[in-house]
Order: sequence, then C-alpha cells, then structure tokens
Amino acid sequence: MSAHATAPPRTRTLRPHLGSLAGAAILGVLLWRLGTGVFLDGLRRIDAGTLVAAVLVGVFTTVLSAWRWCLVARGLGLRLPLVPAVADYYRALFLNAALPGGVLGDVHRAVRHGRSAGALGRGVRAVVLERTAGQAVLAVAGVTVLLTLPSPVLTSARHTAAVLGLGTLGGLAIVAAVRMGRTPGRTRRGGALRASLAASLAEARGALLARASWPGVLLSSVLVLAGHVALFLLAARAAGPAASGASVAELVPLALLALLAMSLPLNVGGWGPREGVTAWSFGAAGLGAAQGLTVAVVYGVLSFVAALPGICVLVVRWYGALRTRRRGQDDADDATGPSPEVTVASEDTEATEFPEVTTDRYAPKASTSPASSFSPFSADASEGRPMTPESV
Repeated sequence: MSAHATAPPRTRTLRPHLGSLAGAAILGVLLWRLGTGVFLDGLRRIDAGTLVAAVLVGVFTTVLSAWRWCLVARGLGLRLPLVPAVADYYRALFLNAALPGGVLGDVHRAVRHGRSAGALGRGVRAVVLERTAGQAVLAVAGVTVLLTLPSPVLTSARHTAAVLGLGTLGGLAIVAAVRMGRTPGRTRRGGALRASLAASLAEARGALLARASWPGVLLSSVLVLAGHVALFLLAARAAGPAASGASVAELVPLALLALLAMSLPLNVGGWGPREGVTAWSFGAAGLGAAQGLTVAVVYGVLSFVAALPGICVLVVRWYGALRTRRRGQDDADDATGPSPEVTVASEDTEATEFPEVTTDRYAPKASTSPASSFSPFSADASEGRPMTPESV
C-alpha cells in the first residue's frame, strides 16, 4: 500500500527529467563506442573565423525568428515590438542552450511576454505557435529533401517513413475502436474536448494563416531553416577533410536529419539525439561515424556561441532591475516622514509656543515662594512686610 502511495510522487518527480536522462544516455553510448577523442578533436578544429561566422549566422536567424514571433503575436492581438523581441529571443536561445531540456528559455519568454501584455494564455500560445510554424517548415522540407534528393540514407529514410506510416495507421485504428466503445459520459467529455480543440485550431489559423501574417511567417521560417543548414555546413567544413570534401548536395540531407533530431525533446541543452543521428547518417553516407560525431560537436559549439549575446541581455536586464529596485527603496525612504530629531524639535516648538499653560496656571510664582528663590533679597517691599534678619 505504501509502495503504491509513494510511486506517483516519484513518477511526477522524474517525468520532467526523462528527456535529459535520455539525452545523457545517448551521449554516454556515443562516448563508449567512439571515445572522447572525437569530442576533443572537434573542439580543436574551431578557429576564430569560424566563431565570427557563427555569430553572424546567429544574428541573421535570431532577428528573423523574432520577426516571426512578432507576426504571430500580432495575429493573436498582442503588441510586440521587434527590438524587445530580438532581445528576448536571444535570452531564450541562451537559456535553451545552457539549461537541460532545451525549452526552458522559450517557457520564460512566453511567460514574461504574456504577463507584460496582461494576457498570459495568449502570450504562451504565441510562443507555441511560433515554434510550431518553424518545426512544420522543417518537417516538410526535411521529408521532401530526404525522399527526393539522392542520398546514401535515402533507403533507410524510406524504411523509417514506412514504419512510421504503419504505426500511424495502427494508432488511428485504435483511436477509432476506442471511440466506438465510449459511454455517454465519456462522449460528452469528448465533445467538450473537441470543442476546445476546434477553438484552438481556429485561433491558430487566425494567427498563422491570416492574410497579414502567413507570408511573413512562411518566409521567415524558410530563411531561418536556411540559416541553420548554413551553420551545419560551416561546422562540416571546420570538422575535417572527410566532411569538407563532401558536396553540398550530400551534406544538406544530413543537416536536415540532424535538425529533425534536435527537435526531439530528448536532449541536454540540445545535445544527445543530434549527435546520435549525425554519427549514424555520416556512417551510412560513407563519411565515418566518428566524423559525423565531430561535425555534431562543432555544430553544437557554434550554436552555443551564436546564442552568447543572450548573456548580454541577461546582464543588462539584471542590472536594470537592480537599479530600479534601489531607486524604489530610496523613494520609499524619502517618503517615510521626518527623522526622530525633527520630531523632537517640533515637540519643543509646541512647548514654547504655549508657555502660559505650563508656567502661569500650574507653577507657583517665584515672588510668592521665598524658599524657592535663588536670591536672599527676593522679597518684594510692596507686599508690606519689613525686611528682618530672619527673612534675610
């Protein structure tokens, strides 16, 4: 009983880390089979010119991605200027590359924009639709290139596509059988789910397929994909003579396979499936699995370098928030009122402003209190008492 009670919390704890664990397992297998020398060789082959080119390619793809995000947000009725969008996108790219999972930067970007716009749900949906548009263009381009261009991995890709097609048909058959056996209560819940799904699809069509947004979304997605392929070709040229000697027509299908593998949520900061698929595809193309792993390592480093401007955005935003907090604290200190010394001075002023209340009514007069006089000749002669030695 206690084992069953403790199992669900453990499952909920491990579930967010399954993708990172899978990516780490893939990297571990590659290190075991190919050794660590492949990783070190890839790092040694990166020079300053390659890094500068990676930064320039990153500027190109990031600006276009931010523009696509602006178009999708506008289609959902949210205002998003381009310059803040570029800054937020750079920060998201850096967080995606530096943190496990590869999506935490996008989550932060979605929540921050939604809260600032006063519509958290639409802000999150804008980021989801923006990323979906890019992944859809990648999937269409990847499948088209893999099935049309001559490639050593074409046969394997066709077999994989056939297996996926059969699996999809089997899944549809299972869904149809389940729907036929539903009870009325489940049917009503299914109707509510279908209504919610229809509303989401209508919103997605309005954001992505509207006349004012779809040309820009399509153009930006195609250009961003071209930029990622160019970065992969740059990594292949820097990785070694085996990869640099291959033609562009041979490398483009391999690049698309690597990008498709990167879209899987089974990575550690983008590392994992990309390296496994690239090593396999280069081995199938006759270029060597070790060379493919070297290309993947170089591509991962160049992608991280292209996202490094996100650190500047993080530092500038942190410093601005710190200054705002300090300024607010100073304003709060100024608005707390007068200091204790000022309060004492005001009380003394109030006491001297009404001296007759404390002196004339409640204190005895000095002229009628001989014992309290400081001078022995304080008696007044007009009182009719003679001055005697006793009085003196």
